[in-house]
Amino acid sequence: MKKWHYALIVFLGGCCYGILSTFVKLAYSAGYSVTEVTGGQYLFGTLITWILVLFTKKKKVTRSQTLKLLLSGIPFGLTGAFYYQSLQTLNASLAIILLFQFVWIGTLFEVIIYKKKPTKGKLTSIIILLVGSVLAGGLITVGGIHLSWQGTIWGLLSALTFATFIFLSGSVGKDTPPLLKSALLSTGALFVVFLLFPPIYLFNLPVLVGVAPYGLLLGFFGVFLPPLLYSIGMPHIGPGLGTILTASELPVAISMSALVLDESVGLSRWIGVVLIFGGIVVGNVRHSKAKTNNVYVQENSNAHHI
Repeated sequence: MKKWHYALIVFLGGCCYGILSTFVKLAYSAGYSVTEVTGGQYLFGTLITWILVLFTKKKKVTRSQTLKLLLSGIPFGLTGAFYYQSLQTLNASLAIILLFQFVWIGTLFEVIIYKKKPTKGKLTSIIILLVGSVLAGGLITVGGIHLSWQGTIWGLLSALTFATFIFLSGSVGKDTPPLLKSALLSTGALFVVFLLFPPIYLFNLPVLVGVAPYGLLLGFFGVFLPPLLYSIGMPHIGPGLGTILTASELPVAISMSALVLDESVGLSRWIGVVLIFGGIVVGNVRHSKAKTNNVYVQENSNAHHI
């Protein structure tokens, strides 16, 4: 599989997250609570993943690998919990922009852990993405924004945990089959979500049956697919480019809101969407050129030695 194939896989993983907000709003409008929607999402998503694991070829995984992947699922579950907490005191536009800070945090992880300095192309891409996120999030067009310290902290924590999850997706359990890896990550996330949002609704059959359709949709696009796609693509492209590609989440969220929920999306927000896609393209093209140049230099070096 070529490099751009892995990049496309991670890009699609980000798109999956963009679909979620529309279904969450539909679930809320149907009368279901944050606890029921979040719990249903992770419960049904984890069940879907494990059911599919049962039909795949088994590969032995050590206790150490299993434990590492379960622990790596913790930031996956915390991201949803922190983001929902930020929405309690911040409006949606500001909360999603705070979450969007994962774009530069992922690059910072590369600098700290791998001692890998970001290229000018990557920095340019991040700046374009952040400007695009402000426009696409509607921060400029929404008046009377209320900023709370609590909400800001929760929002930034959600960005940190999301960037951590993306990083761990590419560095932990590289030899584990992607589907099994996804199942273990989802299980770790489920434990955290059940700890923070006690699943009392499991004992209320009407509520459980009612929330099931939303849980299945949210679980499929929010718990099953993203970890699977990241498990396949992230090890091959790295967390820096990975977080840039995952920025596809916000444009998809805006587009779904306009198409499915008939929300009014002004020109400035569509300009933001275009900028985000442009930033993703810039980051990917620069990354590909850098890889090509490295290969060219290595080949010339080898030829010189011969």
